[in-house]
Amino acid sequence: MAAAARVAPKDYFTPQEWAPLAHKSAWKGPALIAHAWIVIGLAAALAMAFPIAIPLAVMIIGGRQLGLAILMHDAAHGALHPNLKVNDWLGEYLTPGGLVQYRTYHLGHHKYAQQAEDPDLGLSAPFPITRVSLRRKIVRDLTGQTHFKQRWAPLFKRIAQRKSGESALKIVWTFIRHRPRFFIGAAVTIAATAPFGFWWAWFVLWWLPSATWLPLITRLRNIAEHACVAKDEPDPLRHARTTRAGWIARAFLAPYYVNYHCEHHMFMHVPCYNLPRAHRLLRRKEVLPGMLTAPGYWDVLRMASSKPARRDAGRGPTPEERGVEQAAIRALQ
Repeated sequence: MAAAARVAPKDYFTPQEWAPLAHKSAWKGPALIAHAWIVIGLAAALAMAFPIAIPLAVMIIGGRQLGLAILMHDAAHGALHPNLKVNDWLGEYLTPGGLVQYRTYHLGHHKYAQQAEDPDLGLSAPFPITRVSLRRKIVRDLTGQTHFKQRWAPLFKRIAQRKSGESALKIVWTFIRHRPRFFIGAAVTIAATAPFGFWWAWFVLWWLPSATWLPLITRLRNIAEHACVAKDEPDPLRHARTTRAGWIARAFLAPYYVNYHCEHHMFMHVPCYNLPRAHRLLRRKEVLPGMLTAPGYWDVLRMASSKPARRDAGRGPTPEERGVEQAAIRALQ
């Protein structure tokens, strides 16, 4: 298996320029985690005080849920803290978790980026798709269908296919036992908020964002990063896309510098908070024109949905469209 071409920092930076880019701060990574949880708490408090703000809170909280996943991604690269034990503890217990399994999978993506062996290739290979197909996916995300298919459908399928004499209750208990954070978090939050009349807070201000806004922006982020990138692309500056993000995009869609994805693939151990500086240096050195970039997320979506509509659109998705749907669901897991 041929690994993807790599770049060396010395090809672009002097030792004096590279040292601060590669530096892992002992406080910045934990501070970003704290920021994510504080924003979630403030958005929830706003919604509980003013229920009219619930739709806004759902988008803010969903954005920070993605942000916590992005910070776990940094931990997978050992970039969240200079002490690896602290790095792994932060990535396992203060973010969505599952760090060890994710690290193995994700580093394979970097090793074989856009090559045949890339485990994430299914996310980019089918693009461009039609606008109808993209709208259909967005609707499924925002209505919770993607979340249900990803998180809950396997449970119901397992119950339906259980062997004779096998207890459905035991299957449900096993399902709960393997997801302790979700259910313990729900129980603790409901117990803490119910005495004040906010028994609904966990359902509306944690589960709802994770079931609607989070799948949508995870899909959009995946599209922005690798959609319409050629398979077996030989140029390491074009394995991933950097997308310009203003403050609105950063607040709701692209938290914690995730939009600097080309720089991340070029220098995967650089902490996320140093990627904007790397971007500025590369622009100053006139490297940016050779990199894969986009002026905004809307531009990427238009490109990714530029395939002409099929005449038989009413017959359902093509095998290629089903492939990207399945890959997107795997990426959300």
